[in-house]
Amino acid sequence: MPEPKPAYRRVLLKLSGEALLGARSQGIDFERITAIAAELKEIHDLGVELAVMIGGGNIFRGNRGTEAGMDRASADQMGLLATVINGIALQDALEKQGVVTRHISAIEIKSVAEPFIRRRVVRHLEKGRVVVFSAGIGSPYFTTDTAAALRALEIKAEVILKATKVDGVYTADPMKDKKAKQFHSIRFMDVLKRGLQVMDATAISLCKDNNLPIIVFNLKQRGNIKRAVCGENIGTKVY
Repeated sequence: MPEPKPAYRRVLLKLSGEALLGARSQGIDFERITAIAAELKEIHDLGVELAVMIGGGNIFRGNRGTEAGMDRASADQMGLLATVINGIALQDALEKQGVVTRHISAIEIKSVAEPFIRRRVVRHLEKGRVVVFSAGIGSPYFTTDTAAALRALEIKAEVILKATKVDGVYTADPMKDKKAKQFHSIRFMDVLKRGLQVMDATAISLCKDNNLPIIVFNLKQRGNIKRAVCGENIGTKVY
């Protein structure tokens, strides 16, 4: 069969820290991250310019700290540093697949990652390097969802791919409500009106104001990233 053609030239994948857990309850499952890197290599081999915004929930979430009485800013900074650890791991896994990768941290840590300089990042993408973003936008109170939307706009990505543990966007949490129904497509305004947990409201508003579509799909099914990139009808499209 002929190789499928990508529907998008440049994409940003939002990858949660939980995606790296595999069978673990905390930390990084290296078999899982290797499998994800192999899927990302397939996207790269299609000629797609790929950036990844990585979360840190598998190591530390800021809200865990605030629930325990920590200052919100301090807790969020710990969460941002957790994403840097994941960024190092993902870069290593990708480069073991033979994919040239650049790790970009919004918190300056010169010995392990490059700082975010928009023109330099775009140049990396143009040269066929995969870019891994960590540390969100470098500030507390902003989620990695918002950071994904902002970076996608800055690098002129054509779509955000939101990899999750469910098949798309539902009327309610399908893990809790068996009667929840999936949307095949939904408008940004309806997501905001219904309070659906696609991404946080700031991220959705950024995408809405700049007409940047989001495709929400299940990461657990092998090949779904490639299907989304190639324009197959999977998950839910938010537009």
